Amino acid sequence: MGALRRPRFVCAGVIIATMPFNFDAVSTPFRMQPGLRRIAPGAPQLTPNGPHARALREKLAVLSTYADQALVADERFDAGPALQALASHAAAEHPDALAIAVDDGAWHATRLGWSVRGDEVEGHGAPEIGRCLAALPPRWRRAALLCLAFAQDYAVLDGRSGRVPWMAVCLPSHWAPEAKVGRAFAEIHAPVADNALLVAASDALVRVATGSDRWERFVWTITADPRLHQHPLRSARIEWPADPSADALAAMAFLRTEHQTFIPVPGLQQAVFTIHVESRPLATALSTSAQARALHDSLATMSEAVLAYRGLTAARERLLDWLERRASSAPPASPDAG
Repeated sequence: MGALRRPRFVCAGVIIATMPFNFDAVSTPFRMQPGLRRIAPGAPQLTPNGPHARALREKLAVLSTYADQALVADERFDAGPALQALASHAAAEHPDALAIAVDDGAWHATRLGWSVRGDEVEGHGAPEIGRCLAALPPRWRRAALLCLAFAQDYAVLDGRSGRVPWMAVCLPSHWAPEAKVGRAFAEIHAPVADNALLVAASDALVRVATGSDRWERFVWTITADPRLHQHPLRSARIEWPADPSADALAAMAFLRTEHQTFIPVPGLQQAVFTIHVESRPLATALSTSAQARALHDSLATMSEAVLAYRGLTAARERLLDWLERRASSAPPASPDAG
């Protein structure tokens, strides 16, 4: 089954890559669980934004208006080492997207045409990016530059306390960063439906994730809301209509995925938690019968609590109908898929 292949699509003149979502992570029966797996050697963890990237547009809108709800931290926590580790990882992985000056340590987001040197914003890229960065408190400008330069959002997981004391999250999935920052990892996931496995494994997950290895996990849902940014104060859930047929409902459905990874912070028992949110129309997100079957079987085993938590109760039966037919008619997986 494997990951989605990565052909490129052109939409309104903008080149868009497919989601790096691994359908092997879709479990049956469905369970809320950590699902950690080691990242393959050499596999990238970050995705650069181009000047017209959808994630860049939505993040820029958030940081220009609601930065105090996206850039949040425990004032007692020093995020400097974690932020430097993240930047160093980004520069090593994507030197065409981020460069760190040897002489003065300035960070250059080369694809965007903007830099942060010390506390100062410099550059000649899109003016709205420069204005956004300059309007932020100086201590947040480097974090914001990384948010805009890459598709990922970030949080710091502290292994010694088990808490998440720092976040730069512009594209949350119906949760509020300002309400979660500083809390324990298990406490953050307390509202999640059927969370017993996830909460019970939280301490072990924190120990593993803040070690020296790189880890990843995948999260998915089906939603009627195409927006990447889904802060609960500004993005009320879009309800599924009661009347449309299964085909009409599927046509308005989106597969929303998160590719979450952990970047170790050397010597501090910390990790930078990266979150790559993507959303594509359900009909185009599935390229094989095996992928449709995986979603069907997982959705069919979701508990009523999980369905309610994810806003899928009213849509479940029609989605299952559509996915069953898609699984029976879609092309089979090719030998080189993924």
